[in-house]
Amino acid sequence: MTIANPVYSTKSSRYGAEALREAALLIRAGEPVAVPTETVYGLAADATDNHAVAAIYSAKGRPSFNPLIVHVADRDMAHALAHFSPVAEMLAEQFWPGPLTLVLPVKAESGLSHLVTAGLPTVALRLPAHPAMRALIRESGRPLAAPSANRSGGISPTRAEHVLASLDGKVRMVLDEGPTSEGLESTIAAPEASQIRLLRPGPITETMLAEATGLPVVAGKGDVAIEAPGQLESHYAPSKPVRLDALRAEADEYLIGFGLMPCHINLSPEADLREAGANLFAALHIADASASARIAVAPIPPEGIGAAINDRLKRAAA
Repeated sequence: MTIANPVYSTKSSRYGAEALREAALLIRAGEPVAVPTETVYGLAADATDNHAVAAIYSAKGRPSFNPLIVHVADRDMAHALAHFSPVAEMLAEQFWPGPLTLVLPVKAESGLSHLVTAGLPTVALRLPAHPAMRALIRESGRPLAAPSANRSGGISPTRAEHVLASLDGKVRMVLDEGPTSEGLESTIAAPEASQIRLLRPGPITETMLAEATGLPVVAGKGDVAIEAPGQLESHYAPSKPVRLDALRAEADEYLIGFGLMPCHINLSPEADLREAGANLFAALHIADASASARIAVAPIPPEGIGAAINDRLKRAAA
């Protein structure tokens, strides 16, 4: 899909009542707006409007076979869009609002744009915890499709300035509410009767999903190549080559460290994985803007949220 992408003057506004009203007017007019969530900044648009969703794809340069997450203000709105199984209800009860996206059968009467689902019979739904995103959904009166607010395949934005660095002149407005708290995109899960398929690791870990439902959690796709965001082999990538599991920097490398070690920037000197997740994309932005030709990243333990961090790093290095 290729559509003309006009050049805009991007306005960055501190989140508040006036900025929220302006953002909601843009949403209702079919314009995408960059808005913070607890995970990363999203590029939000009316999920029921084909032209608005097409504007997201155009601004990001995102392939239209890659589906989008639809954000809702409450569970009633979610129930109007998708069919919830008992397992899905259990997960929503436990983790919503929060950084968990559920891939569910879409309702025929949902009214969602076919571009949101990329032609699939399912929709990826999330009830975010961030007050700015939920307020924008309520103020605009629309469910909002919102991938990360950056050029497709690039480093995800965790601050308003990251959005401007990537999409300045591509969108009308950025709502600035400071850095995001989680720093990693949501966990994406497809609940089934006897298991949960983990499509993208994130802040809600495999162990948390298993404990909440009593079901096994398996990694893997369904019958289609791409059924949820974040499954492309190369994703979250800086402009420079990335070397993983580095214990020291080569002469031309900018080293992102973890734990006590000599490095240029440290994800967590205390080796706290949640802190490392919150700092990951900001550190990649800083490393990418450095004078070094390449980026090196220290080993990250794979347990808990470390699985999500390593997933993003593997795709960044692909």
